[in-house]
Amino acid sequence: MQSLKDIWGNIIEFLTSVGEIFTTNLFSLGKSDITLGTILYFLVSFLVLTFVAKRFRNLLVNKILVKANVEKGARNSIGLITRVMIMFVGSIFIVQSAGIDMSSLSLLAGALGVGIGFGLQNITDNFISGIIILFEKPIKVGDRIVVGDTEGDVINISVRATTILTNENVSIIVPNSEFISSRVINWSHNDRNIRFDIPVGVSYSEDPVAVREVLLKVASENEHVLKHPAPHVFFDEFGDSSLNFTLAIWTSTHTDKPRRLKTELYFEIFQKFKEKGIEIPFPQRDIYIKSNVEPTPLQK
Repeated sequence: MQSLKDIWGNIIEFLTSVGEIFTTNLFSLGKSDITLGTILYFLVSFLVLTFVAKRFRNLLVNKILVKANVEKGARNSIGLITRVMIMFVGSIFIVQSAGIDMSSLSLLAGALGVGIGFGLQNITDNFISGIIILFEKPIKVGDRIVVGDTEGDVINISVRATTILTNENVSIIVPNSEFISSRVINWSHNDRNIRFDIPVGVSYSEDPVAVREVLLKVASENEHVLKHPAPHVFFDEFGDSSLNFTLAIWTSTHTDKPRRLKTELYFEIFQKFKEKGIEIPFPQRDIYIKSNVEPTPLQK
């Protein structure tokens, strides 16, 4: 049997060989030697850094800023920027604590700059656009917007893209650069009060005053139409086949469902016109054919 001294010597020899594995130079980065231990240190340190940054961001957004009565969009912006700063500063600290000479990374930084300039233009553009959106707030979480042919509610804003939820419950990921370079309609930028125009046409035989009274009555009876500002009826024009009016109404509950509100109003308008005997015309054309050509006599 081996003595205790021999067993202890074997343990020391094993630990020494394991230590040599983790301290053996794999490659050099400038003046710094990279070992397996260095790589393991990086992996563990960045996992811990990511965990800490995420937990601190959640604590800041869901606890501290909530108690400070900061609005949701501003909370998300502050939380995102704070997490990025923690990751940036922590990454520099980890690299320096591992004994890596930062000057040796100049070549890598130059190559990365070239890559960003050529291969990562869109990512960089979206990142910078996301920072602009987070600070200037042309849009924020909860806004009803239209960008291009996409309409919906903003549910998330990140540094790369913005998530829009449509009425069909479909999430659309829109790159942030589109909000900076394209025209964006924000229905709720100032508040949720939005005006909708409802075009209505009636026959030339109808009384415009009676039509206005019916339209205003329909608007006043709808619970989703605001009393202030009050609904208004515009007499737009004498059309080809009809007298054309516009019922202008304000709402704060159907900003994201304009078609539903218009449908309700049109159903009521049709019913009221039917009760009052007000005619809704359809396009008509009268064709008169004139001919100055003398009839050709029949030949025998």
